[in-house]
Amino acid sequence: MAFDGRLLSGVSVFMAVVEAGTIARAAEALGLSPSGVSRALARLELRVGARLLARTTRALSLTEEGRRFYEQVGPHLAGIEEAAIEASGSTAKVRGKLRVNIDAFFSRMVLARHLGAFLARYPELSLELIMRDSVGDLVADGFDLALRFGEPPQGSFVARKLAETRVITVASPLYLKTHGRPRHPRELEQRECLDFYDAAHGRPYDWEMRRKKEVLPLRTRSRLLVSDSGTLLGACEAGAGIAQILEIGHEQLLRSGRLVELFPDWSDERFPLHAIYPSRLHRAAKVRAFIEFCLEILGKAG
Repeated sequence: MAFDGRLLSGVSVFMAVVEAGTIARAAEALGLSPSGVSRALARLELRVGARLLARTTRALSLTEEGRRFYEQVGPHLAGIEEAAIEASGSTAKVRGKLRVNIDAFFSRMVLARHLGAFLARYPELSLELIMRDSVGDLVADGFDLALRFGEPPQGSFVARKLAETRVITVASPLYLKTHGRPRHPRELEQRECLDFYDAAHGRPYDWEMRRKKEVLPLRTRSRLLVSDSGTLLGACEAGAGIAQILEIGHEQLLRSGRLVELFPDWSDERFPLHAIYPSRLHRAAKVRAFIEFCLEILGKAG
């Protein structure tokens, strides 16, 4: 079969539009005019005999045929790109734009102070960190990967566990001075506790304590529910109540004594951190570089 250069060109434009989210942004990235991108998309749709993108004046979205086309063609384009990089003798080249759907807590408490080093290491890479409540549709939303605590969602994703962190129960010295220190986890059911909102399930996180294989569910009472970790920490430090937090990112607060871990022998609950990405992207150099950097800083955390 003869090589169809115009088909490959149209596919490249289509992939750029999906990943950029708009025709205007794709045109800028490709060095084309928006009208030129639109014409290339129209020619591709005519060539494949199906509508790939639903276009309105405000938004773009993949049709069902477009989604299948994107997922099937993507690995081939990624392979072509990697082959070109390898042929150029620069297999470690990391460049372009990396768009990450990221957990807000991890971004703020763990990653933020290292971002300058990451960008300095890869000067040809630009990074977009977008905080979302859920993973959603990575392909349709134009994300290269997501970073999320908890179990990965069901779907056609590739997930890699990057770390596990302890769930610990803490209070401030002010709270302990005013109310006394609880001697057993069961006492938490009679104390003022601070709830954190689980956006994935639309309700507060359940309270439980674990000691080896022993699991102790708790029915705590709370008059404060928050969805922001900074607010939770501020209220806990001010003595408003007892909270459950992730150990990662809070090591300095514990070392300095601003927060006190209440039950070190009941802290065997672990919360995983996963990198989640569409299978077609898991070998992309920029994705690999970001994941390896996260593993590097997680190894230094604490």
